[in-house]
Amino acid sequence: MSNAHTLRIEGELTIFRATELKPVLFADPPATEIDLSGVTEMDSAGLQLLMLAKKTAVAQGRELHLTGHSEAVVDVFELLNVAAYFGDPMVMESRSRSASGGAARSSDGS
Repeated sequence: MSNAHTLRIEGELTIFRATELKPVLFADPPATEIDLSGVTEMDSAGLQLLMLAKKTAVAQGRELHLTGHSEAVVDVFELLNVAAYFGDPMVMESRSRSASGGAARSSDGS
């Protein structure tokens, strides 16, 4: 029997939903994974909830992974440079390549 429990957040992860989402994030049994693919908007209050959830998991000696980072989540993580705090991989390589227009190929000396 697996102890995996995924919590999927849909819609806004903002101050307007913080009171609603906090008990969900800290429900028993605790989530081992938070799927952020359905997050349409995120602000600093939403980020604080995720940071508190991660900090609580670490203090309790359990795993908590963030997955499926939506564009709204990636934008906030990049803006505030907090991806390393969570230690979870995010797919940002394709965004970097598309932003540079593929110009990273000039290593042939020409």
